[in-house]
Amino acid sequence: MTTQNDLFAEEPQGSSGVSAIAAAARIQALRNEINQHNIRYYVNDEPSIPDAEYDRLMRELQSLEQQHPQLISADSPTQRVGASPLKQFAEVVHELPMLSLDNAMNAEEFVAFYQRVQDRLKSTGDIELACEPKLDGLAVSLLYEQGKLVRAATRGDGQTGEDITQNVRTIKNIPLVLQGDFPARIEIRGEVYMPRAGFEAYNDKARANGEKVFANPRNAAAGSLRQLDPAITAKRPLEFCAYSIGVVSDDKPLADTHSGILQQVKGFGIRINEEMRVVQGLAAAQEFFAGLGAKRDALAYEIDGTVFKVNDLKLQQQLGFVARAPRWAVAWKFPATEEMTELLGVDFQVGRTGALTPVARLKPVHVAGVTVSNATLHNMDEVQRLGVKIGDTVIIRRAGDVIPQVVSVVPEKRPANAADIVLPSSCPVCASLVEKVEGEAVARCTGGLFCAAQRKEAIKHFSSRKALDIEGLGDKLIEQLVDEGLIDSVDDLFHLTLEQLAGLERMAEKSAQNILDALAAAKKTTLGRFIYALGIREVGTVTANQLAAHFGFLDRIMAASTEQLLEVPDVGTVVAAHVHNFFAEPHNRRIIEQLQRAGVSWPEQEPVLADDLPLSGKTAVITGTLVASGMSRDDAKALLEQLGCKVAGSVSAKTDFLVAGEKAGSKLTKAQSLGVEVLDEAAFLALLAEHGLQPG
Repeated sequence: MTTQNDLFAEEPQGSSGVSAIAAAARIQALRNEINQHNIRYYVNDEPSIPDAEYDRLMRELQSLEQQHPQLISADSPTQRVGASPLKQFAEVVHELPMLSLDNAMNAEEFVAFYQRVQDRLKSTGDIELACEPKLDGLAVSLLYEQGKLVRAATRGDGQTGEDITQNVRTIKNIPLVLQGDFPARIEIRGEVYMPRAGFEAYNDKARANGEKVFANPRNAAAGSLRQLDPAITAKRPLEFCAYSIGVVSDDKPLADTHSGILQQVKGFGIRINEEMRVVQGLAAAQEFFAGLGAKRDALAYEIDGTVFKVNDLKLQQQLGFVARAPRWAVAWKFPATEEMTELLGVDFQVGRTGALTPVARLKPVHVAGVTVSNATLHNMDEVQRLGVKIGDTVIIRRAGDVIPQVVSVVPEKRPANAADIVLPSSCPVCASLVEKVEGEAVARCTGGLFCAAQRKEAIKHFSSRKALDIEGLGDKLIEQLVDEGLIDSVDDLFHLTLEQLAGLERMAEKSAQNILDALAAAKKTTLGRFIYALGIREVGTVTANQLAAHFGFLDRIMAASTEQLLEVPDVGTVVAAHVHNFFAEPHNRRIIEQLQRAGVSWPEQEPVLADDLPLSGKTAVITGTLVASGMSRDDAKALLEQLGCKVAGSVSAKTDFLVAGEKAGSKLTKAQSLGVEVLDEAAFLALLAEHGLQPG
């Protein structure tokens, strides 16, 4: 007699030593568990395990299927992307036509729809309506047999669509296998769409890579589903939401209302819209429409209206159909988010970081309930990608709180006198040179210290802890000083008076004096800190200190050519260009002179060769809190780097010494285990003093 153990013993072993029977059982268990987690995550928004644990389950399943390829099946969670690209889409004839809905473009048309329903039903009472958002995507049909997804198709012309099964299988919130007590054969209908966040992220990445961007999320969803290669579709952030069913076998009882059936569909593991409600009567329906419109911009996805359906299925049958649409449903549309208009001109706005943004001046047009006369063109790369010219007829889009943007050109309407859009060579705000680095999309003003558009951010940076460290001069106070007209640029900080500061809202005389004392103390700084405080693009504390160490004198840095700047360690062509362009700008030079005239100073000396610095070739690590000196780790790092020491983030056998403040943790333990020299704060301060350095 053969026992169960004998069966396992006789079964061929995989490379892991697990029998096919045992592997089959584990594979099925993993598939069931992963499917449940997919439903919790993608449908119910209630994940029960962290992503890392989900990844471990998926990796285990992938490993077992690789070891036992004969056990791989099309409904496995690992098989969402695995098919070869198609040469073309096959046709699918819908067993039950996928009809369109009639539209109500305003309140009067919706009232007329409701009255027609009442008339046909010979009813004067309130009609129960199922209400749900009209998602702005692509209608799709999903056919399940014995709980397994066997086919997906587009709506097409309502009678015939395209087979997009391979692509739909890549959409993570569409289950490959249903759960619960489902009919043997059921067709789920719904919308595939791209959420707002995914759409914006996809377009941002496409712009950065110089690739085609989508005009709107609807086009993005449609374009993604019609890729012949499902691997491309798999990279697009698509989602599915069910709104009805089509053909269904009669082996399982279904609810007798539209809303009830959708709740059953949700029980099968398929997402339905959580905004769906059932209301009684016309007034309640109008209230739902108004409420949904009010929250429209806050939704994670785009909608273009509200769908209202008579909830009772028997009443639906009684009402029937007309032409290509049911009499028992209507889509009450919101105002359009896209319109055509003429581009009259382009202005360039300067942002707080100096970025120049081309803004289209438009012939005013009504879009999504608002009159639009300006729209962003993002940057000059986007202008070139669109091929847009002044005088063109363009399509603009306004969705939610997003700034209206030009999304495409209507080339056949281009006039003969259409003019190119040209990037200005000087800043439209301060007339400083405009810099556009090769390979970067954004052009920027180089007048960072002078430009009024960048004023607040420049002063905040100048006063920050790593720069001149002006204690008490926070962001809100700086904004107040600028708004009150007390300062126009960084040098004005050192001409503030007690009377001016004390006269500000919520500023007492003592607080004002503290600010003045902090400003006086900040005048004594280091060359590295001062260079960093100037806010030159891509010049951080390390680069600023390297520039100071290499040249020794500010005048030499200001006069340096790009070739001389490239001799500084870690300074490449882009940073060298930023530094050179910054100091070439007369406005910036003038403000630096005014700062020096106001008393801002630092010690300057002939540069010491890196090899001659006392700690050259040494590597240190800093950990814990330096309480006695009040130094931050960044301050300590800067001082060590002045001595030629490299400061690393982790302890290794190559570490020469560890600076350990209070509450030093695992780094101290590791240093001790490796025999690395440990300096407490007192020893560290003594080391600095030995070489003529001190905190502050």
